[in-house]
Parts: sequence; structure tokens; C-alpha cells
Amino acid sequence: MPHSASDSYAHPTAILDEGCQVGRGSRIWHFCHVCAGADIGEDCNLGQNVFVADGVTLGRNVKVQNNVSLYGGVVCEDDVFLGPSVVFTNVKNPRSAVPRKGAGQYQPTHLERGVTVGANATIVCGVRLGRYAFVGAGSVVTHDVPAYALVYGTPARAQGWMSAYGHRLAFDASRRATCPESGEHYELSPDEQSVRPVAQSQSAAKRPRTNS
Repeated sequence: MPHSASDSYAHPTAILDEGCQVGRGSRIWHFCHVCAGADIGEDCNLGQNVFVADGVTLGRNVKVQNNVSLYGGVVCEDDVFLGPSVVFTNVKNPRSAVPRKGAGQYQPTHLERGVTVGANATIVCGVRLGRYAFVGAGSVVTHDVPAYALVYGTPARAQGWMSAYGHRLAFDASRRATCPESGEHYELSPDEQSVRPVAQSQSAAKRPRTNS
């Protein structure tokens, strides 16, 4: 296995090009291809038939389900979840007869910590998905998504807000909401354009990491 960590796992059908970086505890399953310039963090899981191109960075505990291709310029921070057959792009105006490859041509796509992207969603290059944003299955994301936002549709539009545990938040008259699973409290901004976690209840001790 031509990568940096001896205590990760790759199925015999997977191809790991010389020079790729694979973190400790990561698991790479059937028919995956990880290119030389890819950097995969610790405890990641790549399902069947995943392609990871040069210039892709995955943080810790990133879960990539079957049939996902990650192209140059994609960055996933820790705890990102990509559902089956999620689609990424890295050029907005491709033409077969016009070469648009390499540095200066690929537009970056950045998924911050805890983002979930549902099955068959498409993420158009050049966007940033904020912490714990949640993209519904089959959506097409063409613009930045705020932290904790729930978006879906074609094109994807804001439909509400999600907790770090993945529950839809219901805000009261004081613009406060509580995650029913973790007990974590959230506050909606006065202009209703952003959400942030606030002082935690003791029952929130098990919530996903939200620190930098």
C-alpha cells in the first residue's frame, strides 16, 4: 500500500497511487482510486467506487458513501458526511476543446466541519458550506450555504436550520431552539440569516465537536 500510514486499510481492489496520504484508521473499500496528491485524514471511510483526485483534502472522520468522485479543489473538514452518488464539479464553464486543467483553473469547494450532503446531490464548484449545514438528497447547490442551514431543491434554497446532531430546529418567539437529542441550545439572529449555538445545558455533554 503506497501511502504514509501502515495501520489504515485498503481493499485489494482499491488503487492508491504512490504519494497519496492516508491517515491512521482510515478504511478504503472496493474499487476506489486515490490519486497521488490526495490527502485523507484519520478515521475516514471511503465506500465502494470512490475516486479522490489530486488536490483533494479530507479531514478526520470523513465518511464518503458509494460512487462519489471528489475532484481537485474539494476540501472537506472533520466529520463531513457525503451520501451515495454525491456529485462535485471543479470547472464552471467546461468545454471539451478548451483545456481548463490544473492550478488557476479549478475552483475550490469547501465543506466545513460536520456538513452533511444527501444522496445524489450536486455541489457546483466555487461554493462554501458552513459548519453543520445540511443538504437534502437530490439538491443542486449553486451558492454558499450558512452554518447550520438546511437547504434542498433545484437549485437548493434555505428551508430551515439543523442542529449539530442533525435535527430540524424550531425557534420560539425569543429566537431560541433546543436540539431534542443533545439538549444543545441555538439562537437565531435578528435578521434570521444565521444561527449560532449558545450556552449549553448539562445534557449536551455528548454533542458533536463544535470547537475550532
